[in-house]
Amino acid sequence: MTAEQIAKLPYRPNVGVMLVNRDNKVFMAQRLDRDYDAWQMPQGGIDKGENPRAAALRELEEETGVTPDLVEIIAETEGWIPYELPHDLIPKLWKGKFRGQEQKWYLMRFLGDDDHVNIETEEPEFSRWTWMPVDKVQDAIVPFKADAYAEVLRQLGPHL
Repeated sequence: MTAEQIAKLPYRPNVGVMLVNRDNKVFMAQRLDRDYDAWQMPQGGIDKGENPRAAALRELEEETGVTPDLVEIIAETEGWIPYELPHDLIPKLWKGKFRGQEQKWYLMRFLGDDDHVNIETEEPEFSRWTWMPVDKVQDAIVPFKADAYAEVLRQLGPHL
């Protein structure tokens, strides 16, 4: 695909969850489909007719096993935060229909214990997970998501 073709593609609507524990450490997980460090917070697409808050709670449970009764929603981003995929990934993801994603992010407090987390879900996305200090999150993610994560941390970090 050419740069001009990519620029005409829309963003995929998506949600993200910044899940923090009692110590204000952030849930981060290593993607299962990458053979290099590709840590991220839980995120996923919004189903047709689904509101973003419901999508965030669904995605959190699908990816981590953490159920809605084990979280408290503290804050959400003011608007949608976009990121661009690297050009070589665009044809491989979502049938080449999207240039990247625009995300609504939710800050959630985890009320459970670590044994409530289960990344061995029906359709696993992660190989391992950890509670990461907030100041280490930015350095752990893939570079193409860096600006989006910086904005998430800027908007949601003050609520910690």
